[in-house]
Amino acid sequence: MSLPPGAVSAARLAIRSTLSDIPAGATVAVACSGGADSLAVASELVFVARRMGWRTAAFVVDHGMQDGSAEVTHPAALTCERLGVDIVATVRVAVASGAGSGGPENAARDARYEALESLAGEHQVAAVLLGHTLDDQAETVLLGLHRGSGARSLAGMRPTKGIFRRPFLGLTRADTETICAHSGIEFWVDPTNLESQDGPLRSQVRGRLLPLLDEILGPKITETLARTASQLQDDADALDDWAQRALDQARSAGEVSSPPNPDNSSGNSNATHITLRLSVLQELPVAVRTRALRKAVLLAGTPAGPLKYSHIQEVDKLITNWHGQGPIDLPGRFTARRESGNVSVRPPTL
Repeated sequence: MSLPPGAVSAARLAIRSTLSDIPAGATVAVACSGGADSLAVASELVFVARRMGWRTAAFVVDHGMQDGSAEVTHPAALTCERLGVDIVATVRVAVASGAGSGGPENAARDARYEALESLAGEHQVAAVLLGHTLDDQAETVLLGLHRGSGARSLAGMRPTKGIFRRPFLGLTRADTETICAHSGIEFWVDPTNLESQDGPLRSQVRGRLLPLLDEILGPKITETLARTASQLQDDADALDDWAQRALDQARSAGEVSSPPNPDNSSGNSNATHITLRLSVLQELPVAVRTRALRKAVLLAGTPAGPLKYSHIQEVDKLITNWHGQGPIDLPGRFTARRESGNVSVRPPTL
């Protein structure tokens, strides 16, 4: 009997490593779209789970955003059953129309993760595996550069975030197609991925920009971008930890009490008045201070989607370039202002 392709062995090793803390008897799920990436995860998860004593689940989410979406989710569920997945659950989600500044793709992603978290709780799974690959990571870095994002966005997708884990960030999209071919798995190809001229921005990065970079800079550019993301994750984590400690110190020095404001019209019942002591913030490097301010603004209840770095820069001027300016307007009708040796972030009031 011939040995499986190297991609298969690498996938099994990656899954074992990603789930090294999961005990026998636990349930591990895969989020399955019907594409090569997620079906490759499902296939190799079943193989590893049988040897590790885990139960397996597959969660198939139908966004209903394309005509005939059920014709994709139904075969994906059947394939997972054929592979031997113990639990196969399909759920249809409603994607908010007029999805705000994040657009329909971000709205679909938010709905998908909400559904996956709900299914994970319902079936008491220990981890949910996602099929993102090294190619996806490289595309994420390029999209972050396009937005002018900071180190956190350029750091790409985390291997682990809460219950979600990405075992295939070291494998390519071609590797997942090899795995599917080895296992006789037919997979769906998202038609938007083929619309490199007029399709979504990520599709254009995938179909036009990365091949051009390969041609100019060499075929290892995808690996280089993914490696850059990995290195930036360590830097971003360190700065975020520092910013969180600084935020805690600034709040403890500046706030007497910060209860939720019941009389706000932000639509966020958890909106909170945050007060930060200037003397703490003034001593911080700008990279740490702006992170702490962003954390404070979000903690107050400002919606994350429309919040831009330019908003944080204006709040930062209350500390570094104060000349008596009035309140800074933030998304969701929140405001930031300087008063009595503090910077405060307030929710809107009736």
